[in-house]
Amino acid sequence: MIKSRGYAAHSGDQPLQPFEFERRSPGEGDVQIDILYCGVCHSDLHTARNEWGNTLFPSVPGHEIVGRVSAVGSGVDRFKVGDLVGVGCMIDSCQHCSPCAEGLEQYCDNGFTGTYNGHAFGGRENTYGGYADNIVVRQEFVLRISHTENLAAVAPLLCAGITTYSPLRHWSVGPGQNVGVVGLGGLGHMGIKIARAMGAKVVLITTSPGKREDALRLGAHEVIISSDPQQMAAAANSLDFILNTVAAPHDLNALLSLLRRDGTMTLVGAPAEPHPSPDVFHLLFKRRKLAGSLIGGIAETQEMLDFCAEHNIVSDIEMIPIQQINEAYERMLKGDVRYRFVIDMGSLNG
Repeated sequence: MIKSRGYAAHSGDQPLQPFEFERRSPGEGDVQIDILYCGVCHSDLHTARNEWGNTLFPSVPGHEIVGRVSAVGSGVDRFKVGDLVGVGCMIDSCQHCSPCAEGLEQYCDNGFTGTYNGHAFGGRENTYGGYADNIVVRQEFVLRISHTENLAAVAPLLCAGITTYSPLRHWSVGPGQNVGVVGLGGLGHMGIKIARAMGAKVVLITTSPGKREDALRLGAHEVIISSDPQQMAAAANSLDFILNTVAAPHDLNALLSLLRRDGTMTLVGAPAEPHPSPDVFHLLFKRRKLAGSLIGGIAETQEMLDFCAEHNIVSDIEMIPIQQINEAYERMLKGDVRYRFVIDMGSLNG
């Protein structure tokens, strides 16, 4: 076993606090990683506060991990000590079902193992995430990072980046397409950057006029204020694809009306309560589609990282020490971050 230090929630109504624990020593196919940076995802907050009712306590959140390899098992052939690597939302899956065979581990028929708050395959122990100084992961779930600078801003790509890249890639977004991105937050700002790099015309759809300038800076070509009926009417039937990143219940009908015939709106935000059911006629009369998407498989996540490195894409971040994580959670709830918090894990030594 190896000793680890991090921050954990011990119950849903208590703040995160320092926590010492043990991880397994690297096995034959394992990679041990010294964590440099860990992004802060809204899922971390939901889990730490048991808002989804499934938290295994104590809980060490964090699934946007960037670090360096510090040890490898005897059977590891993909990584060596000193390599810069990442770990995202998954650290295992059954590896034998149809989705796993297709490289879609996130849809594993037997349920993937989360980087935190998940039982490891073959055991009952709770998995602990990236709010810590180290982690041990089987090599099949470790990702190579080719960015050479701004490494802290790479961390959110492991969740926010792949969550937006995967549906854009699956629905073949590219040149000649008009793509709407709903919401400008941790997911939305990545959606704008990636869709723009894919060659699409990008339109931000937001309720906040004050976000127009930032959207254009990030790469949007246009901004639609969804609370303005005239702007929405002018944009009707104009979009080929909509990436909806909003994680709060809202009316989908007005957004569906922006799609052209055969257009698709894909939901990637996870609201605590269901969206109001859309009017079926918004789907019937233009053969529109309403879909969902969950992160991405390991191969696709590696593809995303390479794509982002090639196009110099990273997240817009605010770096914090681990000692400010509880304050960061409160600021997240107020929308007071542009656009992602990242923890400098070196602060554990402070």
